[in-house]
Amino acid sequence: MKKITPKAMCAWIPKREDETHKGDYGRVLIVAGNKQFGGAAIMAAEACVKSGAGLTTVASDSVNRPALQTRIPECMFIDYENITSLSEQISQFDTILIGPGLGLDAYAEEIFQLVLQKSTERQQVIIDGDGITIYAKGENPHPAAKLTFTPHAGEWARLKVLAPDAETPTDVALAIDATIVLKGHRTKVYSGESAWQNMYGTPAMATGGMGDTLAGTICGLMAQTEKPITGTLAAVFLHSYIGEILAKKRYVVLPTEIAEELPTYLKIFSETDEHA
Repeated sequence: MKKITPKAMCAWIPKREDETHKGDYGRVLIVAGNKQFGGAAIMAAEACVKSGAGLTTVASDSVNRPALQTRIPECMFIDYENITSLSEQISQFDTILIGPGLGLDAYAEEIFQLVLQKSTERQQVIIDGDGITIYAKGENPHPAAKLTFTPHAGEWARLKVLAPDAETPTDVALAIDATIVLKGHRTKVYSGESAWQNMYGTPAMATGGMGDTLAGTICGLMAQTEKPITGTLAAVFLHSYIGEILAKKRYVVLPTEIAEELPTYLKIFSETDEHA
């Protein structure tokens, strides 16, 4: 299993070229947050914006719009209750995150199925939180888009049922044709035949919203790195690395504190010689 290291980060995060614009850094759609769990959508969106995504749009329950746009005015908004509008816009994005705080009711399932059906082979879809539970029911056809799942231990137990003959996480990833970010104290990433282990993390990060922030960071970095898997690995590293640094002076590290530091550490790693 390969190690995700600071040296690798220096090679993965590129400097920004002068002649670029917001469209060069990814168009992201985050489908998240029902009436009860709007915070999940906000934390994912904040991490996405602060990891450098060029354009970030949140599709959520309308009740969440004032809080979202007060905290992150850089985000655009789609009322996901207007399913026609949502359907028409899905094709405009490079990367889609679906699931944080989405809920498990019939409407959540309808939206989830819509996103999978409308996504195309040129898109990346990250499935997190409630989206994993819905997908694990096995009632959704595999979409044309490339998939990444970000399960914690409980979600992983549900997801691997889709590959009953698989003996290892690598086998599961191959069977469901997806990248798997298996969250834990030392998060592991499985993609194809390859596997990586993160070397950072701290129990100070054990608080609600950490997974939403990680998922938002992943979708924010996917379009900015040479390959989507590189963006995923960079996000896993930064999320835990920043958390560990903050934990030196904090008993608990909040997800929003990690998001706040993302631009600083992306700058540091983009300008550090990978051979240093």
